[in-house]
Amino acid sequence: MPRTPHSAPHLRVMSVLGLLAALLLPLGMTFAPGALAAPTADPVRVMPLGDSITGSPGCWRAVLWNRLVKSGYRDIDFVGTLPPQGCGQAHDGDNEGHGGELVTNVADQNLLPGRLASTRPDIVVMHFGTNDVWSSIAPDRILAAYTKLVTQMRASNPDMRILVAQLIPMNPSSCAGCAQRVVDFNARIPGWARATGTDRSPVTVVDQWTGFSTAADTYDGVHPNASGDDKIAARWFPALSAVLDAGVPQDPGDPGDPGEDPAACTARFRAVSSWQGGYQGEVTVTNASASAVRGWTATVVPANGARLTQLWNGSLSTAADGTATVRNAAWNGTLAPGASATFGFVATAPATAGTPAATVTCTGTAPAA
Repeated sequence: MPRTPHSAPHLRVMSVLGLLAALLLPLGMTFAPGALAAPTADPVRVMPLGDSITGSPGCWRAVLWNRLVKSGYRDIDFVGTLPPQGCGQAHDGDNEGHGGELVTNVADQNLLPGRLASTRPDIVVMHFGTNDVWSSIAPDRILAAYTKLVTQMRASNPDMRILVAQLIPMNPSSCAGCAQRVVDFNARIPGWARATGTDRSPVTVVDQWTGFSTAADTYDGVHPNASGDDKIAARWFPALSAVLDAGVPQDPGDPGDPGEDPAACTARFRAVSSWQGGYQGEVTVTNASASAVRGWTATVVPANGARLTQLWNGSLSTAADGTATVRNAAWNGTLAPGASATFGFVATAPATAGTPAATVTCTGTAPAA
């Protein structure tokens, strides 16, 4: 959403309208308030989504709101089912930051669809998972919850823009392992985002971890103080302003309209054979949508320290933590509804790794409209 400029043509239009009014008033004609005003677009609706770091009181939202307004972004509306909670400065405080919530519970209990229906966001700004990490929930399960929430966001608005944070550091005195668990979880988010984002509904990762100090920027090792609020807002601002500048479709229409079927797909892992120090596996990707897809991307997270070293029937990129992203080959990307493609790989594994296992997910790319 481009910033609103003050333009000379606008002033000339207003002058003409003023002259017209002056000519018509002697004839007994009057204008109702606003009758000459040009129609304005609906504001872009931004949902801050998360737990107490976002909503209790989540004063980084106030800092971010005021920075956006001062930078010229006027047609924005922060939305959520929760009201403002103070913060000492005027701002649009509506939010979806529920203190104590786990993202896995929100996904398991299907809490998000009702909140989306009540607020109809165009953009979601999400810092979510701190309580899950504290509770020692496995990254795979947290990311599966992320994926479910993204699916629900797109069901609400197929053009949803989604900003997802790598969590701020956490080092409470009562959780010795929390600091490292945040590091381990954050390392997984970029690979998940690459596999989950689409051209129509991109997922942007915002690094809220780097440069954030639990000693200087929190009051309890978890929740941000004023310095932390400033840092969080400063990281969100360029990512959110980039989305606003690019423009956000504001008429998603009926999710059942033709051409709006999400390009969903499923992925299934199978171990073909194994040996001391490695194994051969394969993944079958299936188009689970009601229309053809023109490409697919799969994410493979091997268990027990294994890493993919060779791959066929696709192209491979591997993150530092071993997460593998596989994109279709030129000849097996187009899949009719219900059709499948299979790629194979060889993985190395520690001698103590045990039975081969991997978590696999995928997304399809719908044909251009």
